Amino acid sequence: MTLKKIFPGLAFIFLTLFTIPAQAAPAPFVSGSYQQILSSNANRPFMLVVWSINCSSCLKDMELLSSIHKNRPELKMIMLAADEPSATEQIQQILEKNQLAEIENWAYADDNTQKLQFEIDPKWYGELPRTYFFDKAHQRTGVSGVLSKEDYDAMFAKILK
Repeated sequence: MTLKKIFPGLAFIFLTLFTIPAQAAPAPFVSGSYQQILSSNANRPFMLVVWSINCSSCLKDMELLSSIHKNRPELKMIMLAADEPSATEQIQQILEKNQLAEIENWAYADDNTQKLQFEIDPKWYGELPRTYFFDKAHQRTGVSGVLSKEDYDAMFAKILK
């Protein structure tokens, strides 16, 4: 085969590979990551959603979270998967399926999950889903359980004012 015949095929393959956006795996959430999230969002309201692949309520909530992300781009949404480090592939699949892979995502990367939970909130016992709403001064409100669209809207009104 001549170079003239091979080059167009290779060029097509390379263009295809480099134009498909690769979804980054969730960042590893370890001791100190919570403070890193707070620091990187200084003076900015945001929402931190703690979820798990084993939480049926969390999975049902994904569609609403995806809709919120699309309809409220001014609101920073951060997802934190509270799963075993070995669940990264499943986490990524769920995020991609719900069009949430392009936002900031974290996943537990330490087997001592109680320590990570305590760093986030010493008063939290690990129930899921757990959503934290931070205003720009980082005064936070934590809510356990499934929230309705109206619940989210009320919390957004509170943190975005």
